[in-house]
Parts: sequence; structure tokens; C-alpha cells
Amino acid sequence: MANNYTKASFTLAVLPAEAEVLRRVPDALEILGERALDPAERAARFADLGSAFAECFPPSEADPFEGFLDIFSDGDYPCLGFELVVDPPGEGETIGIWIYGEQVDIDTAAALIKGTAKSALPFGFEYALDCDRLRPGEFGGGYVVIRDDGIEFGGSAPGLERALSRSRAHAERALVMAIRDGDEGLLFWNNASGFGALANATIFSEAEAVACDLPIAADQPEWLALPVPAA
Repeated sequence: MANNYTKASFTLAVLPAEAEVLRRVPDALEILGERALDPAERAARFADLGSAFAECFPPSEADPFEGFLDIFSDGDYPCLGFELVVDPPGEGETIGIWIYGEQVDIDTAAALIKGTAKSALPFGFEYALDCDRLRPGEFGGGYVVIRDDGIEFGGSAPGLERALSRSRAHAERALVMAIRDGDEGLLFWNNASGFGALANATIFSEAEAVACDLPIAADQPEWLALPVPAA
């Protein structure tokens, strides 16, 4: 048996008004834990959190906490999944926020920042995928980019695959046959129409190039490797 972890630790700076909303988050979670509240009490407790909180997490007629619950992976059992530390008020223009944990809910952290820390956007953080046993395939990581218009998630596994694909493409070079024309410069071979523009060139693998009979032309044909596509 092995235990897996999603670890992260990062800071950001927000405006004092945004910090006050973030200070209300534990209070909101405490209210949600009081299952015995009737609808009127629930609405009153939500109002106590302040208008700034309601602006960040808009209420609905069905439930004043609906906007807040939307940031959680499981709205029926809301839990941050990380430690949220808000620095005390100071004389500076911004206040520091620290988010950290060994089992961080990445989606909730991103949604919370997007909803409350508009002044810090665009903002990004990284996370690590860890395991307490050295099991193959259990380690990795990723990043999150938070913007006004959405949240972007990326991982080390797709990045690794892209790098390997580029390496394979480099190892298995794509070749084109070319001649040099005094008037038109480089011309490239097309199996259907002969030498012409690069856009219409026939692309050969190295094996195909070795087996190909070079056509007779005014210039000695030569093989040129196409550049490896960027990621």
C-alpha cells in the first residue's frame, strides 16, 4: 500500500479588501458545518459575512451559499483541502496570503483565488505529485494559471510526452529532395508534378530516401531535412 500526495506551497499578494474576504472563508465553512440551520438562519449568517463576500461568491434564491459552494470539488462536503494563512493588516498596499498543504485540492485553490484575488491575476502556482513509496509512475507535477477569463491546468506528463515526440521526430528526420535553380533558387521534388515549391514537396523518411531513385535534373538533387516542429 502506498500513500499519494499533491503538495504545494505558494504565496500571493492581494489588496486589503480581498484579504478581508479570504479571512471570512473559515467562518463560511463553519456556518456550512451547522447542518441544523433553517433557511432564514442560513441567509442571516451569510449576510453577516459581508457584502464583499457576497460579491465574490454571489448567492442564489435557492441557497445564499451557492456561489461559495461552487468553488469546491464536492459541494455537499465543502473542504478547502489546504491551509490558508492571511497575514494581519499592515500599512502596505497589499497583504500576503500563504496557501500550502500535503494534499492540496488544486481545483478549489484555483477557484478561490479566481473568485477573491482579482488584483493578483494573472497568477500561477506549481504543485508536486508525490508518493511515500518509490513506485514507478507515481511522481510528477504540474502548474495552474489563473486569469480573469478562466483557469488553465498543465502537467509534467504532457510536457514530457511533447519532448519525447520532438526527439522521435528528430531521430526519424523528414526529408525533402531539392535542386538549386539559378533563377528560382531552391526547388523541391513532388512525386506528381516534379520540382516546384516547398509547400507541395513530397516528404520522405530516411528509409524512403535511401531507396529512392534520384531524378535526372539540371542540378544534382540533394536531401534536406525539415525542421523539427516546435512544441
